Amino acid sequence: MQELKELDLIDEKEFVKRLEEFNKKYASVIEDSIKILVENKTSWGTMIERNARIYSDKTALKFEEISLTHKEFNEWVNRYANYFISKGVKKGEVIEVLVTNRPEYLFIFTALGKIGAIGSLINTDQRKNSLVHSLKLTLERFIIVDEISYEAFKSVQPTLNLSSEHVLLFLPDKGKIPLPKGFIDLSKTVRDFSIENPVTTSKVKGSDQLAYIFTSGTTGLPKASIFSHSRMVGACYGGFYALKFTSDDIIYVPLPFFHTTALLVGWGVAVGPGAAVALSRKLTISRFWDDIKKFEATAFCYVGEVCRYLLNKVPTPYDKENNVKTIIGNGLRPDIWKKFKKRFDIQNVVEVYGASEISRGFGNLLNFDCTVGFSSNSYAIVKYNIEEEKPIFNKDGFMDIIGLGGTGLLLWEIDDETVFRGYTNKEATERKIFRNVFKKRDNYFNSGDLMRDQGCNHVQFIDRLGDTFRWKAQNVSTTEVEEVLNVFEQISMSSAYGVKIPGTDGRAGMASIVSNVEIKDFDFNNLIIHLKSNLPSYAIPIFIRFKSGLSATSTFKFRKVDLKKEGFKFETMRDQVYILLSNESKYMILTKNILERINQRKYKF
Repeated sequence: MQELKELDLIDEKEFVKRLEEFNKKYASVIEDSIKILVENKTSWGTMIERNARIYSDKTALKFEEISLTHKEFNEWVNRYANYFISKGVKKGEVIEVLVTNRPEYLFIFTALGKIGAIGSLINTDQRKNSLVHSLKLTLERFIIVDEISYEAFKSVQPTLNLSSEHVLLFLPDKGKIPLPKGFIDLSKTVRDFSIENPVTTSKVKGSDQLAYIFTSGTTGLPKASIFSHSRMVGACYGGFYALKFTSDDIIYVPLPFFHTTALLVGWGVAVGPGAAVALSRKLTISRFWDDIKKFEATAFCYVGEVCRYLLNKVPTPYDKENNVKTIIGNGLRPDIWKKFKKRFDIQNVVEVYGASEISRGFGNLLNFDCTVGFSSNSYAIVKYNIEEEKPIFNKDGFMDIIGLGGTGLLLWEIDDETVFRGYTNKEATERKIFRNVFKKRDNYFNSGDLMRDQGCNHVQFIDRLGDTFRWKAQNVSTTEVEEVLNVFEQISMSSAYGVKIPGTDGRAGMASIVSNVEIKDFDFNNLIIHLKSNLPSYAIPIFIRFKSGLSATSTFKFRKVDLKKEGFKFETMRDQVYILLSNESKYMILTKNILERINQRKYKF
């Protein structure tokens, strides 16, 4: 029994009981939502306009000292929509959005949705090559930049080869910089436009594209995944049955809106029941609970790291003094799940799992512990060889499903119900598809994640595979890190990968490098400058390992399996390893004393 408990298997009797109760309460809501999605007439703009009618005077948005009703929110959206229409923006046109969390982000996103235009949601943490790549990948006429993101944009603007046909729109913030040359003050310009709903909203279908969401790819630079209106509309109804929301609820979202966790799981679930979203510029753990109280939030959106950071704070008598009963997000790990619920008096954890690229996922709708929940869609967890980093095939040339309690690679069947919209790049799309998996001519989407089968259609997230790892709630592309390292003049070659640090979520970046100078002559100061100039902070390697050479496969891929296994443990290697500790500005040699303190969880990462 101890083994079963450790695997967090789902009790079948309890599952049946909870499922029956759930169906009694929410079967009709789910049926209605399915009908709406099948009819394909409801778009994101439709939902916002509906709320302006039904929940007119109820709060829709809170931000700092701002509070907007659903009617006021929709009116601001219309100002932006009518402005873009006046500029000739049509259905299908792509608008670049390089904007940090603020109300205008939500206005613009929705305004473009009402027109049928597509918001290309650029990661504001990106710098240099990755930022240029993302902008060029979907660049058409319009680029929207806010004050906080302007310096990053300015540094790459010359390489974008912009012409006089491009329209640069600026959103001021604290007014620390004047309106940049060649930009239009968007927030000032839209004030004179109509607050009436545009006629274009009714012409947009659920299956139409709403946004491009950027994901890290195994090939290096970000890929733009296609995000439809139906994804957001589907999330709206999840607010009823997943969070049990009403129009009196308020969900706090401190995560960046260029990711689906904030956009879909945070904001989307609030819109269906006419609830409010409380928006934060960025995650600040020190004032997290203060914001919760200020906004009177009844729920919050999380990634696993948020929960761990909050749990790591010194306990206080006020930990349970909040109105939060439900949290929704992804990445809450089993080792802290129950501790977190107990300490902060959280009753309902709606852990979800999905991908920007595919229209299906898992959800912990029945409130079991330590699970991403169940899915009604066709999926499979197949046997996987971690050493060789590939699925295991049987004698007939097909894959095999793992048994109850087993861990393997999660695959989603691609069929009429489960649509893989893919990326803007066809080759990148094809690389994510497995064909002839269990029979001839079947097709499956490769999630790239290891999952454990918990029974009763429930699964538990174990780890991320391949050349992408997760750190600080962000996906890190090892290829992108390697490309930045390899142009540093003192590095001949590099291999980047993720390694586990005790007491942290995800994997920290580690890079094994071959240097063309002696370690004593290596310029760590300039390396840090180089990395900070070209990579977002979460992608900068925590560990640097010096090696005399790197072993490669016949296809010229570095053999990372052994490097990952060895990590930064002294007993498994003789190489010198350097570490970048938090609050330090340079790498220092990893000593046995530092290693012991890491294992004792004395450092914060």
